[in-house]
Amino acid sequence: MTAGMSLQDEFGQIDIYVFDQILRGNIERGMKVIDAGCGYGRNLVYLLRMGCEVKALDANAEGVGHVRQLAAEIAPALPGDNFRVGAIEAMPFEDDWADVVICNSVLHFARDEEHFLAMVEELWRVLRPGGMLFCRLGSRIGMEFPHLRGHIYRIGDGSEWFLADEEALMTMTAQMDALLVDPLKTTVVQEHRCMTTWVLRKRVETS
Repeated sequence: MTAGMSLQDEFGQIDIYVFDQILRGNIERGMKVIDAGCGYGRNLVYLLRMGCEVKALDANAEGVGHVRQLAAEIAPALPGDNFRVGAIEAMPFEDDWADVVICNSVLHFARDEEHFLAMVEELWRVLRPGGMLFCRLGSRIGMEFPHLRGHIYRIGDGSEWFLADEEALMTMTAQMDALLVDPLKTTVVQEHRCMTTWVLRKRVETS
C-alpha cells in the first residue's frame, strides 16, 4: 500500500471478485482494460494507480464525468476521451483492443434476450485473443424467482432483472469457444438475489 494512504484511498470500493483476479495475476500492471458499465468508477481506482491503460463506458453521464475526474487526478496521461457515455451493445472501442474487459453488475439489466446477447457480443468483440472477460451478473443459480416474461424475473426488492441460469451461461461459453477461467461462482443473498461470477478467456487462434 502507498505510504500515507488508507485502504479505501488505495483500492476504492473495488468489487472483491475483481480484486481476486488482481491478486491471482489475471489483471496486471500496464494492461489495457475496458470497464463496460463503469458507474462512478468503483473498480477503476486501483487499476488507474496500477498504471493500466483504462477505457470505460456507462450510460450515466454523471458517472462518466466522475470517472474522468478520477483519471485526471490519478492517471493524468490518459486522454479524457477514453471515458465515454454510451451503451454496452454499441461501444465505440476498437476490435481486439483490451487485455481485460470488466462488466460488473450490468448484464442483468438487459431488456430481453436480444439485448443481453448484443451486450455480450460487444464485450467479446473488444477483447483481444488471449484476453479475459470478467462478468458479474444476476442469475437463477441457487434461488427461484417469480417469472414475469421471457428471461425477466422479479427479485427480492421488487426489481425486474434478466436472469441467466447455469445451462445458458455454459451454452454461451461453448458457443463463443471460450475457456472458463474459473468455475461459475454464485453468491446467494437470502430471499433477495443471486450474483454469479462468469470469467472467460478468449482463445488464441493457432494455424
